[in-house]
Amino acid sequence: MDQMKIGKFISTKRKEKKITQSELAEKLNITNRAISKWENGFCSPDASNMLDLCKILDIKINDLFSGEIVDMKDNEKILEENLLEMTRMKEQRDKELLWLELFIGIIVSIFMLTCIFLATFIDMPNWLKVSIIIISIVQFAFGISYVIRIEQIAGYYECDKYHYQYIPSYKSVLFACHINRTRKMKCPQCHKKLGIKKY
Repeated sequence: MDQMKIGKFISTKRKEKKITQSELAEKLNITNRAISKWENGFCSPDASNMLDLCKILDIKINDLFSGEIVDMKDNEKILEENLLEMTRMKEQRDKELLWLELFIGIIVSIFMLTCIFLATFIDMPNWLKVSIIIISIVQFAFGISYVIRIEQIAGYYECDKYHYQYIPSYKSVLFACHINRTRKMKCPQCHKKLGIKKY
């Protein structure tokens, strides 16, 4: 999907309807800046805004994804292309998130271990040692909770036995024993506690 093309299309349709950016933002309950970002091709509308945006501009979702009014005879073909492109973009985003998860996990772990090492082996007042250790543990806890959130939402888990794909709750991921990206969780399909692999 071409964000610049989509942005120009939104701008054109908005102007055809004689709606200002401020009026469109108000109708969608978002900021003017969001509309400006869409129209300048910096980002695309969120899924939560797409239906309302299409109603206001009197276009179809497929028109929005294509950045132009789609001829009905080409509608199905272009819809398939748009769905494939969206799937590819989601997979790419999930891969990037999983690399970010790894990076954040390593950074917060190194920071905590460094702080504990410094507090243990460098001569300083006890209150300072305790403060450094507490700060390092708190940042580690926040970092790891964020990492687990990424682990939960990026990609999906698949039950090896029944090949059921799903996104588990944060709590399920948090409390599941794991080795690398395989977690021992209850499959919602078969209700058995299995090694559920991340994809």
